[in-house]
Amino acid sequence: MLKAKKIFKFTFFLKVISVGVTVALLLSYLSPFIEPATLRLLPLFGLAYPILICFHFLLIIVWLFFNKKWALALGIVFLAGGNLHFRTFTIGFGDTPNGAKEINVMSYNVRLFDRYNPNFEQAVKHKDKIIGFVKSKNADIVCFQEFFHQDQPTKFVTRDTLTNLLNTPYYHERYAHTLKGNHNFGIALFSKFPIVKKGEIAFKGKELSFNYCIFADIKTPDGIIRVYNAHLQSIRLNQEDYNAINETESEELETGTSTFFSILKKVVNAYPVRANQTNQLIRHIKSSPHPVVICGDFNDTPMSYTYTTFNALLTDAFRNSSWGIGKTYAGTLPAGRIDYIFHSSEIGSRNFTIQDQRQSDHFAINSSIFLKNKE
Repeated sequence: MLKAKKIFKFTFFLKVISVGVTVALLLSYLSPFIEPATLRLLPLFGLAYPILICFHFLLIIVWLFFNKKWALALGIVFLAGGNLHFRTFTIGFGDTPNGAKEINVMSYNVRLFDRYNPNFEQAVKHKDKIIGFVKSKNADIVCFQEFFHQDQPTKFVTRDTLTNLLNTPYYHERYAHTLKGNHNFGIALFSKFPIVKKGEIAFKGKELSFNYCIFADIKTPDGIIRVYNAHLQSIRLNQEDYNAINETESEELETGTSTFFSILKKVVNAYPVRANQTNQLIRHIKSSPHPVVICGDFNDTPMSYTYTTFNALLTDAFRNSSWGIGKTYAGTLPAGRIDYIFHSSEIGSRNFTIQDQRQSDHFAINSSIFLKNKE
């Protein structure tokens, strides 16, 4: 009798946990399709999707030993996610060039090349290591986010070194702000092929944003393509936030709770800003006279409104030509895949790769692209 009571208590507890996880998982399925400004906390469930799906699988396995009907019900909930699961877990075989010129495109958030490392000599070495890595990939088009350039004279040379080492004489840059000493912060695009037109998209909205998108019409051997380099709204955590995240020793509950809600507020507030920026970008992309590639740090996972909006119009090069689970954020927070290369249907892609060595708080991403129909 005592054993039966223990089993009853355990299964009751298991049911409560199962219902909670199931509801949260269903909300994560819904989150990519609802504008964040409508239900401001809903995107958090999309962010938690990888954790929720792991718990869900674990619960299915446990229920197989206690009640197969519950295991079946949870299995049905999993199947209800359909193709959404393949946004995170993917198998892509890529496209076949059929004689078209393959162009190696790279996107990389370089975190200012570590310029503000307190040890300047270490910063220079780190910067040279990043540039050396980029050179080793021999990309034809490189899109940098959190790019740093200081006007001459300087011992921290970035732009000039890149144009020489990468053999990319054509470039386009946009700086969100400049500090004393001509320290420029922004985004940049470098190309081995001629740029015939340059432009930018200054995001409009109520919130002050230092994030931008630039584009360049590039004349490739098979025709002109338009390449966008986008850095969408960041969470904008400060050093105090990162210190709190990295803190290993317990602190006063009041301080910890205050910091947690401060970070949570920043995360939640960034979602509708990115959604607004995404909608502006999509309108611009639809007006492009050329096939489109858009690279960048979107600061959003595949289970987000931002991703859904781009995915409805363009092809995700990772899902089209890579295998497994993609992780592009190398920082403290478990953000997963937030850097992307999308392209229009007139363009094919293959051999998508993610850098395997951490040199920034993001991993660089590469993909070969090509025009399916030559001009």
